[in-house]
Amino acid sequence: MTTQVHQYDNIIFDGASLDKAERAIIFVHGRGDSGSGMQQMAQQIVEDDKTVLVFPKATNATWYPYSFMENWDVNQPWLDSALELLGSVVTELNQNNIPNDKIFFLGFSQGACLSLEYVSRNAQKYGGVMVLSGGLIGPRIEKSHYKGDFAGTEILIGCSDVDFHIPVERVHDSASIAEELGAKVDKRIYPGMGHLINEDEFERVLEIIRG
Repeated sequence: MTTQVHQYDNIIFDGASLDKAERAIIFVHGRGDSGSGMQQMAQQIVEDDKTVLVFPKATNATWYPYSFMENWDVNQPWLDSALELLGSVVTELNQNNIPNDKIFFLGFSQGACLSLEYVSRNAQKYGGVMVLSGGLIGPRIEKSHYKGDFAGTEILIGCSDVDFHIPVERVHDSASIAEELGAKVDKRIYPGMGHLINEDEFERVLEIIRG
């Protein structure tokens, strides 16, 4: 049984109430962010009263302690606990009549890696997945970790070609896995950008969420 490093009780639910919401957006923060950065972004994205906003919070503001490129066991039990936390959120939403195809994931940096890892291990039709400066987790792509069918889910993967945290080769390989699993991938590589979210990505996020 996984040690529960990350606590469900720390999750913030905002926007529409669960019993009235028709869809959900799960905002997954990066390392060092308590979640406030994602909450500020959400204010610029969501303009309706039918969307529940979910802000999972990592213990000590980190989902896993070392680089996402390290061996999987080095980041345990943090990584498995983080993946299970996202799974618990999805289950809670489903139990409140919000189906997976009405659930969106938006993650930045470490949160982007975690989001993509979770949905790729549980591929099915989601509302949309937005991966901002991230890729699949591990020292290499292990295809046996990933299963299911995204059934045309839109996945945005945006990253710099010189991101000091995210090798561009991992971005390309991650996009290929998502495509193999049936996603409609929009991969955007930005020359010399660094580790941040740019206006082009933000506009694409708006398009996916607002339909």
